[in-house]
Amino acid sequence: MTIPLVVGVDGSEGSLEAVDWAADEAARHGVPLRLLHAAAGEREASEVVDAASARARRRAPAVPLSSEVSREDAASALIDIGRNAFALVLGSRGSGDLDGMLLGSVSLGVVARADCPVVVVRGTVEHRDARFGSVVVGVEDGEGSGTAVDFALREARVRRCRLVAVHAWSAPSGACTTPQAPSWVMEAHRRPPAQVLDDALRDPTARYRDASVSRQLIEKPARPALLEAASTADLLVVGARRRLGHPGLQLGLINHALLHHAPCPVAVVPQR
Repeated sequence: MTIPLVVGVDGSEGSLEAVDWAADEAARHGVPLRLLHAAAGEREASEVVDAASARARRRAPAVPLSSEVSREDAASALIDIGRNAFALVLGSRGSGDLDGMLLGSVSLGVVARADCPVVVVRGTVEHRDARFGSVVVGVEDGEGSGTAVDFALREARVRRCRLVAVHAWSAPSGACTTPQAPSWVMEAHRRPPAQVLDDALRDPTARYRDASVSRQLIEKPARPALLEAASTADLLVVGARRRLGHPGLQLGLINHALLHHAPCPVAVVPQR
């Protein structure tokens, strides 16, 4: 049986936007869609699930659809079901979050602890409805980006769009360097920036030989570089390393910033 794409619903407008995005995503990948609602009251649960189910059926009538009501808290329920999910899809803010919050507490908690990729649906309708024809993946120096690049290439393939692989780098103050500079010159990096991108893309692009991939080496901090690239993207994909000796992921300041400020949906992909 194909594992489902799971979307968390709570009746908020953000969660209904996530249902739309998840229905489209399930149709692209040919996987079932499962709605999960964590609730204390039967009547409330029925109303929320019925409204979300009707919206998903209108959006993607051919996608197999099921629903589940959990009595756990929302974050725990989503993390549990995410252990056997294609991915988790969440709205950027839920019905219980305070006005002015940029990212809901449930969404942030799930991203930090999930075993599968988590997509936080945010941004304008143009970004949510895949009108730009571009998936952006952030590539860092080290081993944290490999699974994210695989995920991003798969997304670009099913969307029939291009992948933009972005590596942001900063030279040491006063150094005369280029993206191809020798590693002994690049004191701030173990490898020259061009090699970081080449190494990250080599194996995944061999598996997706028909992919359209462009490389961007940007000499600036990663946060503004990725936010700028995401301004014309349908999806921004980033990786996250697992914590050593502890459950959960090392999200870091950059991933936090992207989850709060990205102009398009953001997928956080745990390192294998």
